[in-house]
Amino acid sequence: MTISKNPPDVSQSRGNLSGGNATHDPVQLLESARADTDTVLKGLGSQLSGLSKREAHSRLKQFGTNEIAREKRQSALMRLLSNIKNPLVLLLVTLGVLSFLTGDQRATVVIFVMVVLGVVLRFFQEMRADRAAEKLQAMVSNTATLVRGGKEEEISLKKVVPGDIIRLAAGDMVPADVRVLSAKDLFLNQAALTGEALPVEKKAAPASTNVQNPLDLPNICFLGSNVESGSATAVALHIGNRTYFGSLAASIVGQRQLTSFDQGVNKFTWLMISFIAVMVPAVFLINGLSKHDWLDAFLFAMAVAVGLTPEMLPMIVTVNLSKGALAMARKKVIVKRLNAIQNFGAMDVLCTDKTGTLTQGKIVLEKHLDAHGDPSERVLHYGYLNSYHHTGLKNLLDEAILNHEELEERLKANEKYRKIDEIPFDFVRRRMSVVVEDETGLNILICKGAVDEVLSLCTRVEVKAEVIEVLPEHDAKRRQLSDDLNGQGFRVIALAYKTIPNAPDEPVYSVKDEADLILLGFLAFLDPPKDTATEALKRLHGLNVDVKVLTGDNEIITAHICKEVGMPVANLLLGSQIEAMSETELAEAAGAASVFARLVPAHKERIIHALQSKGRVLGFLGDGINDAPALKAADVGISVDSAVDIAKESSDIILLKNSLLVLEQGVLEGRRVFGNIVKYIKMAASSNFGNMFSVVGASAFLPFLPMLPIQVLINNLLYDFS
Repeated sequence: MTISKNPPDVSQSRGNLSGGNATHDPVQLLESARADTDTVLKGLGSQLSGLSKREAHSRLKQFGTNEIAREKRQSALMRLLSNIKNPLVLLLVTLGVLSFLTGDQRATVVIFVMVVLGVVLRFFQEMRADRAAEKLQAMVSNTATLVRGGKEEEISLKKVVPGDIIRLAAGDMVPADVRVLSAKDLFLNQAALTGEALPVEKKAAPASTNVQNPLDLPNICFLGSNVESGSATAVALHIGNRTYFGSLAASIVGQRQLTSFDQGVNKFTWLMISFIAVMVPAVFLINGLSKHDWLDAFLFAMAVAVGLTPEMLPMIVTVNLSKGALAMARKKVIVKRLNAIQNFGAMDVLCTDKTGTLTQGKIVLEKHLDAHGDPSERVLHYGYLNSYHHTGLKNLLDEAILNHEELEERLKANEKYRKIDEIPFDFVRRRMSVVVEDETGLNILICKGAVDEVLSLCTRVEVKAEVIEVLPEHDAKRRQLSDDLNGQGFRVIALAYKTIPNAPDEPVYSVKDEADLILLGFLAFLDPPKDTATEALKRLHGLNVDVKVLTGDNEIITAHICKEVGMPVANLLLGSQIEAMSETELAEAAGAASVFARLVPAHKERIIHALQSKGRVLGFLGDGINDAPALKAADVGISVDSAVDIAKESSDIILLKNSLLVLEQGVLEGRRVFGNIVKYIKMAASSNFGNMFSVVGASAFLPFLPMLPIQVLINNLLYDFS
């Protein structure tokens, strides 16, 4: 890491100060994570008392505001021009102009009516789809708590600059990519960045050199994540487009690549143009030289050009797409970009995230087991008492326990418990305890927390209402039970208690009371599979669509969920393995694998391109910030209305219901539209070629002009309308 003795000057250093207009620098992020806090602050020209107002103002002018790139909405005029720039539309316009110059007014009118109908229909349909799609909303909160000149202030998030000292507390959104300087029980939700539903802990200690993935750095918090619990002081490293989030946003801004169907139609159009470029001059010269009437020869050459052109293709494509978009809207599928419908139908590989697609996207208490691994209502009951009565911020696990509302009713109706005291959670102990008093006046301490920490405090265990001493061989089996649950993808916590019969009149409890506990059992949590996932996968398989899971989550949980929904886990690939592969190697490996885990956004994009290189038509379904580059790279990007804004903006199609069954209905409709358009192209191409070859052949023997351009045009239109 470059350390500057004077106030940093980005023009002289490698870039410790990270502005909003540069690109994301993972190397500098890793260096900042591995350095101690004093070194980081010195490199940024900052201190714990914060920047002075003057310095902050200077940096704001130097680096710009803390804003990320947005994809600009096309104006109505630019959208109209983009629809006109189609090669076939330009060919028709050229023919129309030539018809006008040769005095054929009727042909001119007919051709331009076809052009206007095709372009205007498409324009209005896309404008309507844009209005139906939700508008981009602000992705970050409006203010952040900064330390400026030794005082805490609420400052507009746009004015955060590199080197700012930031205070984070429960409920805050992280306003930039920051290095943690000090933290207490800091847990962040990074689901939008990584796809992992469970919160991750962040600490101030320097990171190990073994950590290469920026998202795994234990002391770096990213813009786009939010604080679940705890508090911290941090320093801003990157702002704006240089943040991890900003680099993803910047990667989707700009011109989108043509879809495979766009490319196919364009190839067909250029094939038509190539034939016209060869045949028209040849017909003109042959007829002119043989009949010596160059005006008739020119008119006949024009007739051949008109005859080879499928005039109604733009209109028929647009009408089919518009009807398809309306039909898909009735099936809860909003089409943002009309051309994506064909790719939706042509799709033969669907890459999807796991969280929220195969799973419900929320943590659920799946098992409450006694020390033998058998279901236990008593474990659930005591777990509920602990979560219900503690006053700290309820984390996702607490919320999952508290979702058993029937217990609350039972507690109120039958069993009266009064809270006496609590011993809050902290990272060192990795547990928290609540003391309640039952109707008899007996105090009960209920402790829940990490398995190893709680088991180490238990001297007894309750099995089938009997309390016995802990034996080493039985303790090993209980730890194995926990390991087995972890192997199945569960997050496991242990639950223990003890009764305190001789409580003082004014009891005050502390950490030393968490001793000589009785192990009651285990609570196991999971992001469970959706009920519809198995059926949807079967239907997609029936449509010859291969489904591949791309997730940032770990491979154990991912493999378990895939098996639960009946999806084979063949050749599971990890992000670390993909890093070591060339593009050719990845293309081969990606074709054989069905599950990819521990991925970062760049990995997902590489996988998409690798599969496309094998001629596959790719659909990608995602709803997080981490999915945006892959959504844009895919032939058809699919998101849901509950997705983050950047994902919806990157997508071509939005599902109003996050279900693969809805997607399957959309694929069927897309295939119907795709089939209709392909039928027309084949029909028009074959009939036009046949007609024109016949007419060209006849012209060599007939002493008169076989057909005028307007006659050919009317013949084609009558045939096309049928």
